[in-house]
Amino acid sequence: MRTTTKHRKHLTRAAAVGAVALAAFSLSPAAATARPAATPGGDGEPSATVVGGTRAQQGQFPFMVRLSMGCGGSLLTKDVVLTAAHCVDGSGPDTSITATAGVVDLRDPAAVKVRSTEVVQAPGYDGQGKDWALIKLAKPIDQPTLAIAKDDTYNKGDFTIAGWGADREGGAQQRYLLTAQVPYVDDVTCKSAYPDLVEGEELCAGRMDTGGVDTCQGDSGGPMFRKDDAGQWVQVGIVSWGDGCARPGKPGVYTEVSTFASDIQAAADQLG
Repeated sequence: MRTTTKHRKHLTRAAAVGAVALAAFSLSPAAATARPAATPGGDGEPSATVVGGTRAQQGQFPFMVRLSMGCGGSLLTKDVVLTAAHCVDGSGPDTSITATAGVVDLRDPAAVKVRSTEVVQAPGYDGQGKDWALIKLAKPIDQPTLAIAKDDTYNKGDFTIAGWGADREGGAQQRYLLTAQVPYVDDVTCKSAYPDLVEGEELCAGRMDTGGVDTCQGDSGGPMFRKDDAGQWVQVGIVSWGDGCARPGKPGVYTEVSTFASDIQAAADQLG
């Protein structure tokens, strides 16, 4: 979800729970404005998708997860979802979240739905940086997982984004998973667009000159990923925030996964 917070004039890319019915479906990545706080818990439907994207094929990104509070996520392990801190409401026992996986069509009867049991929000999260969280599931989901980057080796180049969020700024959530490619934007350039960028904790990507492709509301918490040297997918970012969606000169901002890799892994180990 892209929502505003006291720290930003930009929006996080989280969708308001129950704000939009699944009547309008499209998926395209786009950036959001201030870092708004996501609405945690509940079983409402997400409201946005990837801007400038195309429909993903069934099984193309089997690690993708849709969360009932209106965010995305990825399977870190079979029973732990990696998402954004602004998508959840603190740490502790939580059975209010439903994770949907195994499909690109949210209406597909083959969708696997599993309830949460516990949430871990990044320690010290205050709406600025450290935007990661883990959701423990009641049972494993039998789908491939997505490895996380352990260092910054893969923090450049072209990245893949995917989600069920809005396909345009102010648009509705999507029924089908959308995907797109976005190029890396260096910190100096990104800082010119967002002076409050937390360097070392946040990574930027998008088409600076033309815009048109981005994550958007409803994509928050989803992964930004690319192939490693062995040809395997590796997650380098978590959809966090931005100014609007797919605006020229306003790239998407993502949590830099490699910065928090050891913390994420330690928290996952504690969840069991």
